[in-house]
Amino acid sequence: MKYQPIDSQLFIKNRKHFAAKMKSNSLAVFNSNDIYPISADSTMPFQQHRDIFYLSGVDQEESVLVIFPDCPNEKNREILFLKETNEHIAVWEGEKLTKEAAFKASGIKTVYWLQDMEKILFELMTQCDTVYINTNEHYRANVETETREDRFTKWLKEKYPAHNVAKSNPILQRLRSVKDPVEIDLMQKACNITEKGVRRLLNFVKPGVWEFEIEAELMHEFLRNRSKGFAYTPIVASGNNANVLHYIENNQQCQAGDLILLDVGAEYANYSSDLTRTIPVSGKYTDRQKAVYNAVNRVKNEATKMLVPGTLWADYHIEVGKLMTSELLGLGLLDKADVQNENPDWPAYKKYFMHGTSHHIGLDTHDYGILTEPMQANMVFTVEPGIYIPDEGFGIRLEDDVVIQENGEPFNLMGNIPIEADEIEDIMNS
Repeated sequence: MKYQPIDSQLFIKNRKHFAAKMKSNSLAVFNSNDIYPISADSTMPFQQHRDIFYLSGVDQEESVLVIFPDCPNEKNREILFLKETNEHIAVWEGEKLTKEAAFKASGIKTVYWLQDMEKILFELMTQCDTVYINTNEHYRANVETETREDRFTKWLKEKYPAHNVAKSNPILQRLRSVKDPVEIDLMQKACNITEKGVRRLLNFVKPGVWEFEIEAELMHEFLRNRSKGFAYTPIVASGNNANVLHYIENNQQCQAGDLILLDVGAEYANYSSDLTRTIPVSGKYTDRQKAVYNAVNRVKNEATKMLVPGTLWADYHIEVGKLMTSELLGLGLLDKADVQNENPDWPAYKKYFMHGTSHHIGLDTHDYGILTEPMQANMVFTVEPGIYIPDEGFGIRLEDDVVIQENGEPFNLMGNIPIEADEIEDIMNS
């Protein structure tokens, strides 16, 4: 891995918190992700399943974590099963985790090779009543591929049909949504790497540059700072491309006078950052562009102040809608009749700002969190309002990542990244 080692105390603490939520005499199993094939002998780069990483720190394929707090044999209350390394693997792929290295990363003393899992699991299953399976219940999940976790769950339920089955995901939704200080530090590193990329771009962008060249500059800066690269597929959208919310082609030439919407963020140690800035190709905003830009920035600043403990996500978005409505009236994009006659299920402002303002962020860019429950301190949210005007050939979105504080305004992890229009112009023209 490119990132620096993470103190295993984080993962020890995470397992302790998870175990405290389990039913008595129960066992939970977590699988790593598959390495997904492309064609022939080509594969996608490996990405660890965030849940097993959160609970163990193990960042390797063919790994399995078992948590069994009430196991009669104290040795087997936490177990890692790993793919056994050998000389052939070491030569062709690089050495995999040894038992000693796995303990150092995870704090788990009991490590077996994966080939022994069925035999050991049989003994454990005779000693427990309930088994926790790990299903993907994220509100935005739309998964058609059968995962390694899915195959294991199918096998387990067929092999042990008399056991009670419980779900790990509701526990993880709550635990993962509230960040440990170590996690916030890792997210800060991801944001700091993103800052380096943004500052590099502000000195690089000019008329005639291609969107993919901007993407390449970012990738260069991310990799040289120990990131694997982008936390999500980057959006580099110039001109009217910015009005396509998930534009990812990044294959157009940037023209003088246009704006470029950059929705780009680095990952670090599997933790995400999620940033959006909208910058002028020519280094200067037109008066109209700046007016819209400043309106979006005002909404972002006021929305950020609402992210405090106790806030409900749904109520928050209603209030942000009111802020945006006021700005759109000031810009002449809406009039009073539009607002008076609006459909309550699709308010007038949605014509120009059709997506949500905030989502949880952490190990996943759209991270775990139960949206019907009040916000808590140490949750991390994006704040990303936008105004999209196809008729005028541009769209503007601004986005930062903020940590909810017990007292006071949220802490902006991206507070050092230029966002004021005048500052961006000054840097681009320096």
